Amino acid sequence: MTNETMLQDSLCDSTVFKHRMHAQWDESAAGWDRHGSKIREWLRVPTDAMLKMAGISLGQIILDVAAGAGDQTLDIADRVGADGAVVATDISEGILTCALGNAVNAGHANVRIHRADAEDLKLKAATFDAAVCRLGLMFLPNPLVGLKEIHRVLKPGGRFCGMVFAGPEVNPCLRILMSTAMRHAGLPPRDPFQPGGLVSLGKPGLMDDLMHQAGFQSVATTRMEVPFRLPTTADYMTFIRDSAGPILQILALLDDAAREAAWRDIAKQLDVYQTTGGWIGPNTLLLTAGQK
Repeated sequence: MTNETMLQDSLCDSTVFKHRMHAQWDESAAGWDRHGSKIREWLRVPTDAMLKMAGISLGQIILDVAAGAGDQTLDIADRVGADGAVVATDISEGILTCALGNAVNAGHANVRIHRADAEDLKLKAATFDAAVCRLGLMFLPNPLVGLKEIHRVLKPGGRFCGMVFAGPEVNPCLRILMSTAMRHAGLPPRDPFQPGGLVSLGKPGLMDDLMHQAGFQSVATTRMEVPFRLPTTADYMTFIRDSAGPILQILALLDDAAREAAWRDIAKQLDVYQTTGGWIGPNTLLLTAGQK
C-alpha cells in the first residue's frame, strides 16, 4: 500500500480517520501539555474574545468541546465560579487526563472530563448554558454534524463560539508545514479545505453557513490576527515536533533520515519569520458565534 493510499483511506473513511486522530492526539498529548504556557500566551486574546462571544458568566454550566489539555477550560472555570461547572470533552483520553490534572493543580473542583467524539457527544439535550470549541472543529470529518450536536445539547437561548484557523493564504506557517510534509512524504498537494485539515474551515463564509445549517441564529464571525511569538525558529520547531499531530502523522510515513530531511526543509522555510525581536509567525483565526 502506498503512502498516498494510506492517507487517502484515512481521510475517506470517517471511522478510520477518527481512529487515527484519536491515536495521534493520545501520542501528542504530553507534548501539547508541555507547551501549555506558550499556547496559553499565544491564544490568550482570542480565547478571551471567544469566551465573551459565548456569553460565559458566573453560575453557568459550560461545554468545552475538543478541549485538549484544557488551558481554556481553566479560564472558563474561573468565569463560572464555584457555583458553575465545566464539562471538557475530547476524543483522546490521554489529552483529557492532562486537562483534568491541570484543573486539579489549579484548584478547580468544578471541572469534569468526558471522553467523546464531537460528532456524537453522548450528552443529554438542552443541558448547557453555553459552549465553546477552540481549534477543534476543523479536525472533524463532518463539522456540520458536530455543530448540530453542540446545538442539541445547548439550552434554548444558549450561545456557542467556535475558533478555527482562517485559510492558507493568511496562515503561511501552516501552509509551509502541511505542503512540505506532503511533498517529502511523496503525496500530491491536498485541497486545503478538505474536511479534517488544519485550515479546512477557513473558507470565507463557510463557518457562518454551517452554523446556520446547524440551527444557530444571530451568527457572526470575527477575524483576528494572532502571531505566534517565540525567541527563535528552533523554538517553534520544538513546539511543532512535540505537538503538531497532523504533521507528525504525515511524516511518520517516512524513515528516520527522510523525516529529518523534511524537518530541516521546514525549518529553513520558517526562518523567514526570524527577526531581531524574535521569531514571529503570522496566524489568522476566525471566531464564529451564534445562539440557539
